Amino acid sequence: MVDELTIAGLAARTGISVRTIRFYTGLGLIPPPAVRGRLGWYDECHAARLQLIRDLQELGFTLAAIEGYLARIPLDRSPEDLALHRALLAPWLPEQPETVSRAELDTRAGRILNDDELARLVTLGVIRRDEAADAAQSWTLTSPAMLSYGLSLLGTEMDFAVQLASKQIIEAHTSALATELVALFHNTVLREYRERGRPPELRDRLIALLEQLKPVTVDGVVTNFQLAVNRAIRESVPASAEAPSPQSGASHD
Repeated sequence: MVDELTIAGLAARTGISVRTIRFYTGLGLIPPPAVRGRLGWYDECHAARLQLIRDLQELGFTLAAIEGYLARIPLDRSPEDLALHRALLAPWLPEQPETVSRAELDTRAGRILNDDELARLVTLGVIRRDEAADAAQSWTLTSPAMLSYGLSLLGTEMDFAVQLASKQIIEAHTSALATELVALFHNTVLREYRERGRPPELRDRLIALLEQLKPVTVDGVVTNFQLAVNRAIRESVPASAEAPSPQSGASHD
C-alpha cells in the first residue's frame, strides 16, 4: 500500500486531472476520499480504480459503458482484485495512435503514397489527417498495426467498395467473436475465482493465464479462419466447374 495522497498527488500518480478525478468521484466511479481536517486523502485503491477507468477508455468504452462496468465492482474491492480486471483487459488494449510526418508515413508504407491511396486509407480508418498541424503535413496512425493491413487491401485488384465491405464484415464478426469469448471466460474461469472467495493464489494464476491468452486466442482465430475460408471456397465451386474425372475425360472409340 502506498502512502496516502492528496488529490494533486493522485493526479500526478495516475496522469488524470484533478477536475476529472472530482468528476469521477461525483459519478461514484471511485470512492470518496478519507477526509481529515480540510483535506481529502486518497490511497492505492483510488489509483487502481482510476487506472482501470483509463484502460476501459483506451478500449473505446463510453462513459456510460464504464459506469456499467464499474457498477459490478464494489467500491471496496482491493487493488489486487482491480489488478485482475486490468490483467483481463491488458492483452486487448489497442496500440496508441501515433502521429507521424508525411515522409515518415511514406517510409512506413515502403513507398510514396499518392493522394488517392491516402484518401482510401482514411476511409478504411487506418489514418487520419492531423488538422492541428496542417503546415507540418502530419498524419495520425489510428492503429500502427493496421497500416500493413490497409496497404494489403489497397494492393488487391478488388473494387474499393468491395475492399471496404470486406473490412467491415471482418470487424463485425471479430467483434462478435470477442464478445462471446470474454463472456465465456467470465462465466467459467472468473466465476470459479469469485465462488472460491477470490483467493490470492488463484488470482496470481489467473493473471499469469491472462498473459498467455492473447497469443493463444489469436493463433486459434487465424488457424480456424484459414480452414473456414478453404472450406467455403470448396463449397462455393459449382459441381459443373470441378475438374473432370479420368473416366469422363477419356476418349471413346
